[in-house]
Amino acid sequence: MQSDASPISCNGLAVQEFISYHSNMRKLSFLVCLAFAAAGPTFAAEPAPTAPDGEVIVPHEVIQLFNGRDLSSFYTWLVDFHRADPHQVFTVVDQVDGAPAIRISGQHLGGLYTKQKFANYRLVAEFRWGLATWGNRTNATKDSGVLVHGSGRDGNYNAKDFNGPWMRSYEFQIIEGGVGDLLVLGGYEPDGSIQKYFATATVTKDRDGEPCWDAKGTAKVFDTGRINWWGRDPDWADKLGYRGRQDVESPGGEWTRMEAVCAGDTLDYFVNGKRVNQATQLSHKSGQLIFQSEGAEIYFRRIELHPLPAAK
Repeated sequence: MQSDASPISCNGLAVQEFISYHSNMRKLSFLVCLAFAAAGPTFAAEPAPTAPDGEVIVPHEVIQLFNGRDLSSFYTWLVDFHRADPHQVFTVVDQVDGAPAIRISGQHLGGLYTKQKFANYRLVAEFRWGLATWGNRTNATKDSGVLVHGSGRDGNYNAKDFNGPWMRSYEFQIIEGGVGDLLVLGGYEPDGSIQKYFATATVTKDRDGEPCWDAKGTAKVFDTGRINWWGRDPDWADKLGYRGRQDVESPGGEWTRMEAVCAGDTLDYFVNGKRVNQATQLSHKSGQLIFQSEGAEIYFRRIELHPLPAAK
């Protein structure tokens, strides 16, 4: 999700505009579902209650969030459809580059939400882009992301009626040219108030005045918006296939390894082994993980939560 100062922007496109488009897609033809069903076996995410308040898992051994067979560690959430997935946005395919993977079509805004809450872990995941893009994102940069420390009711981001796509959280952005950006997302409470998230990052400003992570920069508190990864190209353009001069994510259809080290009140982001972003003094230190559906087809494999050295 591309976001500037406004917490409700999505790659320069208002989230509400994108939601409106997808609301009109509720009558998508039955043929699309048949096409994906014919492509191979799929698995529906099991209905599950939100992880109970107060129950937070700290890994003491590697937790495989994707077991290679099904989506049993997750439940699905989509704008308008909520925990139903009539168009198979989230499926498991048995062969992508020789191994099973989770396919997220990107057709509707939403995400795979973990059933449990976690704290103090190193997330290791691999992703690669597919070919499909949808709606207003058809010719724009491919966009997705992984949210950590999610909290509150399902769909509380940008929606007083809880028909939003995500939860308040911190985002590890996955977008062409911006993999490793860090976004701070607030969300609504049932009484209509907004609960903000806070993070501190050391930043410098790029040519256009946007904050970029710099270990030697000036500390600044963020309660919304985006902290660019250190090498984000100031000439970034929201166009399909964009690649910046210093991008460290793998090109084209190759797999990219992402790591998010969530240690107490600190986040460290790594892309293909290189640190690209960091935040400290987090206001929230635990919660659910969400793998976004945001207008572009994406595959995930090897989704693991590793214990931190102190937690072994």
